Amino acid sequence: MINALSMPCAVVTAVGVGALIAALRRDGYRVIGPTLRDQAIVVDTIRTLDDLPRGWTDHQEVAGYRLQRRDDAALFGYALGPQGWKRLLHPPVQPLWQMADAAGEPAASPPETERLAFLGVRACELRAIAIQDRVFLGGAARDPHYAARRAGLFVIAVNCGTAGGNCFCVSMASGPRVESGFDLVLTELLDEATPRYLVECGSDNGAKFLATLPKRAAEETDLAAARAISEATRASMRRAMPAGDHAALLRANPTHPRWDEVARRCLTCGNCTAVCPTCFCTAISDQSDITGRNMARERRWDSCFTSEFSFIHGGSVRSSGRSRYRQWLTHKLSTWVDQFGSSGCVGCGRCITWCPVGIDLTEEVRAIAANPTAEESRDDNA
Repeated sequence: MINALSMPCAVVTAVGVGALIAALRRDGYRVIGPTLRDQAIVVDTIRTLDDLPRGWTDHQEVAGYRLQRRDDAALFGYALGPQGWKRLLHPPVQPLWQMADAAGEPAASPPETERLAFLGVRACELRAIAIQDRVFLGGAARDPHYAARRAGLFVIAVNCGTAGGNCFCVSMASGPRVESGFDLVLTELLDEATPRYLVECGSDNGAKFLATLPKRAAEETDLAAARAISEATRASMRRAMPAGDHAALLRANPTHPRWDEVARRCLTCGNCTAVCPTCFCTAISDQSDITGRNMARERRWDSCFTSEFSFIHGGSVRSSGRSRYRQWLTHKLSTWVDQFGSSGCVGCGRCITWCPVGIDLTEEVRAIAANPTAEESRDDNA
C-alpha cells in the first residue's frame, strides 16, 4: 500500500459496495467488517451487503454505549464499536507449539495464511495498525504470526461521517479523515435520497478491484461533499487531549497526587486494555492433558492492570491500583514514545466508553498538567 491518495476516484452506490464484497470473496479473501451482535456493532465475517449495520448508529458517552436507529440507510453511520481490528492481527489466543509425545520435539504452530480484507476501518484504527506494525514488525524480533496476517491484508477504510461522544482523534492527529495505509477508502455521502460512496484508491491492488465495480466518475460536487463531511466531523468532536508534551509531563510526575485520586475510582478490571487498539501485553501459558503426553503452549492477551502481570520472586512489582493505572497511562503516552517513536494513543475513546466507572484519560492528563509541581503523594507502590 502507498502512503497517500494519488489515484483517480469514483462514485458507487450500495450495490457497488456489495459488488466489492463479492469480488473480494471470489478472489479468496475473507471479508471482515461491521455487523450487529449482542446489541453492539462488532467486526465479523461479512458475506453480503445485508450483513452490514444499515440504518444503525451508536450513542457513546462516558461509561455508556447503546445502539440507536438512524432515519436513513447509512451503512457506516456509527462511530466505533467495542472491538478493534487488533483481535484479527494480534488475536487474544495464539497457539505457539504443540507436542503430541512428551519424549518428542515440540512442533511450532505455523502462521495462518488466510487472506483478510478489512471493511470499514477508520482513520484512528489505521493509525493503531501502523503502531502495532512497529511493535510486532519494527524490531529485530518479528512476530511471524502477526507478519503472516498483515502481509496479505486488504484494507477498505471509511472516512468518519460522525464523531462518537468520546472520540478525540483530532487532538492526537489521527483523524477523522483517512490519509494513508489503505487500498480503498470510502466516504459515505448522505445528502441525496439514496446513499452514495466516494471511492478513492490508495494502491494498485485497490485500483484493480475498483475497476470491476459499477461506478461513475467522481464530480466536484462529490469531492466537495466529502470534504464537508470530514470538516463537520472534525468540528463536532467534543473531547480533546490537552496540548503539550505528554511524555515529559507524565515522566516528571510519577508521584503526583492525581494518581491517588484516580486509584480510588479504578477497578483495575483491564477493560481499557482489552478495547484499546494498540495495547499488546501478553502472557505465555502451558497446558497438558491428563496423561501428561500431549502438551501445548499458547500466548494470551494480558493486562498491566493484573497483579500477576508484574509478578516476580517475592510478589508483584506493581501491587496497588494506583501504580497499575499510572503504569498504563505513562506507558501509553510517555514511555511508548521512547520504545516506538510515537504515542500509543490514537484518540479512539474506547477506553472512556467502556470503563465501568467512567475514567477519562484526557481528564487525568489535564489534571496533572494543571498542577505539575504538586506535593508528592505517598509511597510509589503503596
